Amino acid sequence: MTITSHHNQKLKEIRKLRQRRRWRERSGRFVAEGEDLLAAADAAGWAAVERYCAAGSGLPGTEVDAALLAAASGLGSGTRTLAVYDERWAPAPLGPLCVYLHALQDPGNVGTILRSAQAFGVSSVALGPGTADPFSLKAVRASMGSVFAVPLAKVGELRALPGAKIALVPGTGVALTELSPLGSDGRNKKATVRPAGLPPGDITLLIGAEREGLPSEVMGAADHVAHIPIQTDSLNAAMAATVALYELRTRMATA
Repeated sequence: MTITSHHNQKLKEIRKLRQRRRWRERSGRFVAEGEDLLAAADAAGWAAVERYCAAGSGLPGTEVDAALLAAASGLGSGTRTLAVYDERWAPAPLGPLCVYLHALQDPGNVGTILRSAQAFGVSSVALGPGTADPFSLKAVRASMGSVFAVPLAKVGELRALPGAKIALVPGTGVALTELSPLGSDGRNKKATVRPAGLPPGDITLLIGAEREGLPSEVMGAADHVAHIPIQTDSLNAAMAATVALYELRTRMATA
């Protein structure tokens, strides 16, 4: 049976999930749109709670009048298919390589970091206070399906993060390849690192918001502080995370 009414309860639910973080948190569900994202979910073994497609498209799911489906979509050009999924949260962040996001409010950056995390084999991404919802439509879209592949965990305290914590701070500490711990007084401490320049064991990379960066208390709790040597003041948070993950993964592989 094809859905043909704008007032259909299922379509109302989709619009709420797409637009309201509180509704997603309350229901524990989110929406993904487009054939590529749904294919990524299928490949990762995520079963949709509900799946919809434009009438006559030949795609799997409950058929919806194409104009109504486009109206329920968060994409400017509409979509031919979308699905509702249950959110998945790991009980704790995992090593050996974890990324922690602190107060990163741009969902596009969060999604892009998830994409980079999958590309470089990150074990988990931990979300701290003030971080954008990784299950928002914009974040899911920017992840290009990586939201289905990278374990996500909510973290309230830094001590829950695995291994040595490396704070990535523009212009502070030393080059990422060298590393330098930062004490609670904001001064560098002498580091004991293995020859490859990395601390032994698991590693968590700490990423802050672009404008504010990491707060002093987070930097003070880090085991090491490092920056990416560049000729400008800073990089986009997602770009910085990508460069840092490439460097860390390369060095972990050769250590």
